[in-house]
Amino acid sequence: MPELPEVETIRSFIENKVQHKAITAVDVSLPRLIRNTTAENFVSALTGTEIEGVSRRGKYLFLRCSGPWSVLVHLRMTGSLLYEDEPGEYAGRAVHVVFSLTEGRLLYRDIRTLGCLWLVPTEGPTGIKGYDNLGPDAISPAFTAEGLYRFLKETRRPVKTVLLDQTKVAGIGNIYVDEALFRAGIRPLRRGCKVTKKEAVKLHEAITAVLQEGLAHGGTTIRNFISGNGKEGQNQENLRVYGREGTPCTVCGTTIEYVKLNGRGTHYCPKCQK
Repeated sequence: MPELPEVETIRSFIENKVQHKAITAVDVSLPRLIRNTTAENFVSALTGTEIEGVSRRGKYLFLRCSGPWSVLVHLRMTGSLLYEDEPGEYAGRAVHVVFSLTEGRLLYRDIRTLGCLWLVPTEGPTGIKGYDNLGPDAISPAFTAEGLYRFLKETRRPVKTVLLDQTKVAGIGNIYVDEALFRAGIRPLRRGCKVTKKEAVKLHEAITAVLQEGLAHGGTTIRNFISGNGKEGQNQENLRVYGREGTPCTVCGTTIEYVKLNGRGTHYCPKCQK
């Protein structure tokens, strides 16, 4: 699933391409991706409006339009937004929604078709399950070490499970949680209430660092992620534990281990992480 760095990489590229362009037509070839209205209503509400900007909150993208209605997108497992200058650049690449613009086209691509698009009020998305209860964005000033320590100390859940809870902090997923916990020296299965204040500060720094590195390298491509220009991310070259089970730890040489935690594949070093 695209996480904060991947979604932000898409956002920054797409906004630069589509901002202040009018939507001249909308084509929906897979109507079930439109979650809260009909494809016909979706098309009618957006055609003729101008895209004023593209913002992000957690893993959600908000395409703000000039009319009363705009678009909220969650990419889920394999979704992406692509921009093409000429029709047909991404032909046959699992494209299910096409926004034709005064110049170029914005495409919603999704191999497994698990993503979601909602027609929402331009003044702000409301009534969307999952979105309304998001915690602070993981790279925003609202996400602090003090806040992290506060919600960790109140739970007996594994620290990794807590960090994946989007109501606590928005945008972090499986890859970056594993990487941040490794850098902080905290085992994913440790209970949140067992994390000290000093460790929470270190964990907050690690979360910030791995997310910023992911952004700097255009995201992480393990299987399907591509940015708005069709290019894969390069951050997979910098991963220290995720996907490296059975290989030596880059710090101590101990074999990286793999376990399932609440159904999520989890990678850690049994020596470096306590």
